[in-house]
Amino acid sequence: MLASSKDLDETYNTYKQQDARDLDPEEARQVLRKIDVHVLPLLMGTYLLQYLDKTSINSASVFGLKQGTNLHGQQYSWLTSLFYIGYLVAQPVAGYSLQRLPLGKFIGCTALVWGLLTITTPACTNFAGIAANRFLLGVFESVVNPGFVLFLSMCLTWGGIFLAFMPDLPSTARFLDARQRIAAVERVAQNRQGVKNHHFKTYQMWQCLRDPKTWILFAMSVAAQFTSIILETFGFDVLQTQYMQIPGNVIQVVSLLASGYISSRFPNTRCVVMLAGNLVCVAAGGTLVGLPVGPDGTENAWGRLVALWLCSFQSVGFSMSLTMVSSNVAGFTKKQLTGAILFVGYCVGNVCSSPSHLDRLRLSRSHLANPAKPAQIIGPQTFIEAEAPHYTILIGYSAKTLLVVVLYLYMWAVNKKRDREAAISGAGLTDEQEKEAIERGMQDQTELDNPGFRYVL
Repeated sequence: MLASSKDLDETYNTYKQQDARDLDPEEARQVLRKIDVHVLPLLMGTYLLQYLDKTSINSASVFGLKQGTNLHGQQYSWLTSLFYIGYLVAQPVAGYSLQRLPLGKFIGCTALVWGLLTITTPACTNFAGIAANRFLLGVFESVVNPGFVLFLSMCLTWGGIFLAFMPDLPSTARFLDARQRIAAVERVAQNRQGVKNHHFKTYQMWQCLRDPKTWILFAMSVAAQFTSIILETFGFDVLQTQYMQIPGNVIQVVSLLASGYISSRFPNTRCVVMLAGNLVCVAAGGTLVGLPVGPDGTENAWGRLVALWLCSFQSVGFSMSLTMVSSNVAGFTKKQLTGAILFVGYCVGNVCSSPSHLDRLRLSRSHLANPAKPAQIIGPQTFIEAEAPHYTILIGYSAKTLLVVVLYLYMWAVNKKRDREAAISGAGLTDEQEKEAIERGMQDQTELDNPGFRYVL
């Protein structure tokens, strides 16, 4: 196969030093462990700090933020929306920059700016200042999630650490020797996709927009955020409300670790894991909606609280949807655009959410009817401060569950169709077909253009 230089993967020369089919499984495992030891702490630490930054405004609203910045009426709700509006408008630039620029260095620099903005937050004394701060935080944090999706498909003061230790490509990782760098690239090549190509390809953009997977993932992302649950007061005071979130957070951590282990240990179980997590949420959501709250809002408090904790399983579906982009979308332009569209859905959903649970502390007990989940641009504007949130979460959870089934059936049908076509010349892919499929991936062909590509289910 002949290809122009702009079609070749940036690690193509490294890839050609060895046939990916000859990669020793034990060597591949050793390289993977080494990458995990060096890279995962950076990814987890950065994501943790970002999550704390996004959610700290909820606690701050109780501990004096409104008074310190002289917020009135809907201004606090706008702070939540403005963060995700910034996140949303920055997605096109972030996605393009992630393709054109060195990945590790670009994410590290944006993390440094984001850290500096966080430091300036206490200096904000009015709505204009804190609104600009939240918008800019959204702009610079918009790089992190899409960047991590792209990096996983390859293989603040924290921003400085990220700059120092995060490689731009597996072939340039300083913690790997020359042989291990080859093995790291070959691991990716075996998946029938390349590592990175910095040329923007218009045909891949149009293919992304026409691909059903793109819009299924987009809709799942919107539904995931729109149905996120926020803790109701159940008559607890501010400090007790904080404590009552802990079991839900524990369930979230355990469910994420368990889902990651299961989907890694047992091939083609990602959609099953997503479906299981969503079904738990559907059941918990039904419980929250169905249990009566009584005239003072405290009836069946513990039953509703346990159901609320179980809604933390919703994170399983969203995390698995990110792996769908990294594993089941090939062609670097298409991959980064699909990731950007997914996070546009994330922003739209988050804008469509309700006020934070800490704002709910100001609502009378008679208003504690049905729990709601935060979406992040429209949602904070859905309810005004004097109104009680009164909508069901079941629609979002049920829609997301249905979308998982649709996504699975679509990818399963494509795999079966390609298996039948390959079987015409024999059982499964021949050695030549396998080699050609790997070569197409390293020439930046998309999964739709590569007959040897198979979706991970």
